[in-house]
Amino acid sequence: MLEAFPAPGVTLTALTPSIGCEIRGWDLREPISAAAADELRALFVERAVLVFRNQTLDREQHKAFARHFGELHTHPSRRDTRGDPHIFKVQADADSTLNNGGVWHSDLSCETNPPLGSALLLHELPDGGGGDTLFSNMCDVFDHLSQPMQNLLRGLSAWHDIRRDLRQYGITPIPGKSYPQAHHPVVVNHPVSQRELLLVNRAFTERLNELESPASDALLEFLFARIAQDVRAQCRVRWEPGTLVLWDNRSTQHNAVWDYFPNARYGERVSIIDPQAPEKFATEVG
Repeated sequence: MLEAFPAPGVTLTALTPSIGCEIRGWDLREPISAAAADELRALFVERAVLVFRNQTLDREQHKAFARHFGELHTHPSRRDTRGDPHIFKVQADADSTLNNGGVWHSDLSCETNPPLGSALLLHELPDGGGGDTLFSNMCDVFDHLSQPMQNLLRGLSAWHDIRRDLRQYGITPIPGKSYPQAHHPVVVNHPVSQRELLLVNRAFTERLNELESPASDALLEFLFARIAQDVRAQCRVRWEPGTLVLWDNRSTQHNAVWDYFPNARYGERVSIIDPQAPEKFATEVG
């Protein structure tokens, strides 16, 4: 795929053997043909993280690009507010006590249908550097676990709750208010590649449903640590002016490194609706 896809003037470079692809020479403001869109969607599944350099998109162009992958998702925090419902602002500065996405997570796994993918365009990079984003391939993380651990996890499900994430940001949930919550299998199949992958994360996964609290907490901490420490499954995206990163939220987790305080970092994210909920792994696919 990496050798066959490039059009004239477009170069693709794998970030690591496991995950990530840097794309240069492609102006996303230009129309994308149906054939090119098909190739792009295939590359999206294969490499999971696509890093487009030298982009100058406005908001409408940013959203138009994301629509090649599906209808646009609205973040829960944007559903009852004015303004563009599809733009989620990602920012941190000298007044921040935490940054957006500063723990390993997949976006909004607390929803019944978490987003299929997200496209983040940074508009302000930190003075002096920093602010990279780490991504990890959850298919590979699962593959690297022992066979007995894989078998155990295949029989478990987990409770994902946005209130867990809010508490980590020091936000107290409002009593009586409805918040996104969902049960998901711990191991699911990617709907396109059919690879098994791990679906738990530190931001949103509250507990394992089939285990008592001490065992659930211990096993989740083990898995969270493996996700953070399995560098074989990871790539690191170094942001440049005009960089747009598109990631497959079904098969990856990411962690926004907050190493630039007190400097500012600002971007806008557009996410894509997944028409189907995560499905439990299937040993036979056909």
